[in-house]
Amino acid sequence: QLQLVESGGGLVQPGGSLRLSCAASGATLDDYAVGWFRQAPGKERVGVSCISATSEYKYTVPFVEGTITRDNAKRTVFLQLNSLKSEDTGVYYCAAGLSSLCRIGLSDYSTWGPGTQVTVSS
Repeated sequence: QLQLVESGGGLVQPGGSLRLSCAASGATLDDYAVGWFRQAPGKERVGVSCISATSEYKYTVPFVEGTITRDNAKRTVFLQLNSLKSEDTGVYYCAAGLSSLCRIGLSDYSTWGPGTQVTVSS
């Protein structure tokens, strides 16, 4: 059974960068899109970025300075976050999609990791 675990979160100053990782175990990620989502305190979880199974299609929302990549051989997906702002604070989750297609909606994903906290503060 596929399981996902995020890592790489932490406390960073405004303008800083973080590289989040999403590691898969129990099954391959090769056939599935992977998405990153963010849940800010007191707010709903929203899509941030997605990547198709073959990496052919990628998308990152305009309000996040981020780049998504994946290494299927290592069963890991990365989200590089740059120019971080206080409003980027939240728990970041990765999820495996129901298909190979890059989509940004929560309902397009079925397997979720427990999340990693990102706090942007001086």
